[in-house]
Amino acid sequence: MSSTELENLKIAFHTLGCKVNIYESEVMRQLAENAGAVTVPFEDEADIYVVNTCTVTNMADKKSRSYLRRPRKRNPEALVVACGCYAQVEGEKLLSEGIADILVGADEKQDLVRILSDYLEKGIRRPVRDLSKPGSFSNMSLAALSAHTRADIKVQDGCNQFCSYCIIPYARGRIRSRRIPDVVSEITALSEKGVQEFVLTGIHLSSYGRDFDAPAQDEFLRLVEAVHEIPGVKRIRFGSLEPRIVTEEFAARLSALPKICPHFHLSLQSGSEATLKRMNRHYTPEEYRKSCKILRRHFDEPAITTDVIVGFPGETEAEFEESRRFVSEIGFYELHVFKYSRRKGTVADKMPDQIPEEVKNKRSEDLIALGKEMSEAFRSRHDGRRAEVLTEQEGFLSGKKMLFGYTKEYIRAAVPAETGENRIVSGILSKSPDPEVMLLL
Repeated sequence: MSSTELENLKIAFHTLGCKVNIYESEVMRQLAENAGAVTVPFEDEADIYVVNTCTVTNMADKKSRSYLRRPRKRNPEALVVACGCYAQVEGEKLLSEGIADILVGADEKQDLVRILSDYLEKGIRRPVRDLSKPGSFSNMSLAALSAHTRADIKVQDGCNQFCSYCIIPYARGRIRSRRIPDVVSEITALSEKGVQEFVLTGIHLSSYGRDFDAPAQDEFLRLVEAVHEIPGVKRIRFGSLEPRIVTEEFAARLSALPKICPHFHLSLQSGSEATLKRMNRHYTPEEYRKSCKILRRHFDEPAITTDVIVGFPGETEAEFEESRRFVSEIGFYELHVFKYSRRKGTVADKMPDQIPEEVKNKRSEDLIALGKEMSEAFRSRHDGRRAEVLTEQEGFLSGKKMLFGYTKEYIRAAVPAETGENRIVSGILSKSPDPEVMLLL
């Protein structure tokens, strides 16, 4: 599409779901603006509304449908675009019900401008691509960021794991990895514009490079080491990792790279071996424990965070208690607790012994409280330690204007406002009146 074909058309975006979706929406916004469109807030009247949907739970489906319905109230003549995972899985239903006008599949977001052009000029409305077969990575690249501190960079897509509760392999397709030179090129350009911290992210990041017919761990480490060599990069973080990727070699090679943040999100889901088997997770609690020990051997007091699902079908009180004990023994920095949500099309949806909502609620509240205790304990262990904070945005602490940012361990900390944004400041961490924020003195 030439720069005149979307000239002065108002386009609005709304994003649901994960960091990969957020990254992809930002790329789509830039592509639309390059084609002449004017971006406006989703709450405003627009000519085109793009909803980048999520389908990870039934609640995500409901939110996706809700946001797709809203544009008609603002502009009945607007073009409504269902984009992403829910569009991939339920797109034809959205079209038949008149909720959306056109679809952009989970692997087609880089083609948004072409898809819009085909519909607006020729009335062509194509079905989403079939993602059930192996394919290549659909390259996208951020040209710039409105915030110049941290950038999420998509390096991988798709998942081959088929956990029994998860629809994502059907929504995102098979694993696809981005070539290292493409990643390096994007990060180099953003670092030259002032971005200092980069988060390598994907749908199943631990599978990075497996589609290159090479050991995934080796390819992932090659990618990390290549990014580490970029002069403007000051910090590197990762999205969610599987515990099996953590070996002695993996941790040793990462710990030799000073730009690596000692902050690892290792997906757990349950500390009960029986529950993990029903989930079709490919590790045991003891294997998970070993991965944590390896990380703690190679990094000084690293932040280990995780996700846990409560109320999975068949989870007995004994299994929940086993999971709770395991979580407590590991001692996470942050614990993200999710109540199991039935998702049509998954194996778990048809499992017997579905857990009542009131039981899920009780177990969720229990683990959330435990998670807060562990977070406070982790921050207490860092009290008095030297740390570096990358400043991000202004705010107030006890009525005083401050700048807030994060340490390498992702501890939120405050520094004097006059320090300036997007600067790495060194100092000693100290407790503050807010238990979730530390001071850097």
